[in-house]
Amino acid sequence: MRNIAAVMTDIRTFDFQERPMPKVSAGEVGIAVKDVGICGSDMHFFNGDAQKIFPNALPFILGHECGGIIYEVGEGVEGFKEGDRVAIEPGVPCGSCEFCRAGRYNLCKKVRFLATPPYNGGLQKYISYPANMVYRLPENVSTMEGALLEPLSVGLHAARRGEVTLGSSITILGGGCIGLCTLLAAKALGAGRCIVADIVDSHLEKAMELGATDVVNSKRENAVEKIAALTDGEGTDVVFETAGISATASQTGYIVKRGGTIVMVGNIFGDVPFSFRNIYVKEAQIRGVFRYHSTYPMAIEAVASGRIDIQRIVTGVYDFKHASEGFIQALDHKDQCIKNVIHIE
Repeated sequence: MRNIAAVMTDIRTFDFQERPMPKVSAGEVGIAVKDVGICGSDMHFFNGDAQKIFPNALPFILGHECGGIIYEVGEGVEGFKEGDRVAIEPGVPCGSCEFCRAGRYNLCKKVRFLATPPYNGGLQKYISYPANMVYRLPENVSTMEGALLEPLSVGLHAARRGEVTLGSSITILGGGCIGLCTLLAAKALGAGRCIVADIVDSHLEKAMELGATDVVNSKRENAVEKIAALTDGEGTDVVFETAGISATASQTGYIVKRGGTIVMVGNIFGDVPFSFRNIYVKEAQIRGVFRYHSTYPMAIEAVASGRIDIQRIVTGVYDFKHASEGFIQALDHKDQCIKNVIHIE
């Protein structure tokens, strides 16, 4: 076996390099990576933006949304065998800090996260990984779906933070991958009215396909006024900010219903003009989302049972040797792309 990696050596540049086969230590499994989803954070690296935060990261291997097949089982590992198809949860927490002990391991300060410097990602043929963060997939769940469990987990954690339940009304500001995963999660948990706002018609069309009851093109309409009209001036029980921009963040307080919840999912850099009067007058609450925890079993069950058809968010599949094309298409044609996946033979 030869381990080939797509190594990012410069902005928008991959160099396919042979790397040593990973050593599978005790407590680990060796995984032949088969599918890698392209995340927004990967694109921030690929176009050079992330180098402002990680100036010395290159050369670097991207990819943290991974599904694959076990080729070796390390000493002491139980419950796995060669040939098992698996999904990889990309963050490895320390397991001993106060947050890990409380079960909120996504807040662990010592977490080792794939494709976050100094840790290389999964855009390579073989990796070794701690078995306790690997999940065996049911027979009817593909390795591509296994890779997509990662963004779905963000959506599930967001819906959980918003306490979405049967009949909840929701607004999602941002119809990209995470917004649509949040929609799928909320629908699976029983949400009723689901409003999605975005500036791209193709994203809104996909939202309707996935179960949104109403969509708003906030480039052509005033989103706050339109959502007020749709809800008889009441707003919705939960508002999810998934676009990660200041403009939508500032709208959340005007859209949330009295006694409702705002869930901040998108990554926003810089200050946000925000009217806190909307919060205390409505006695609303604001909750943050940082990745996820304890979601993979739920995500696997939802996909395996057919409750969530996660493959419907995929807009392009590219083979390994054309990985750069998948990234460039995702960057330069965002209006046509929800989720691109790299498939490795």
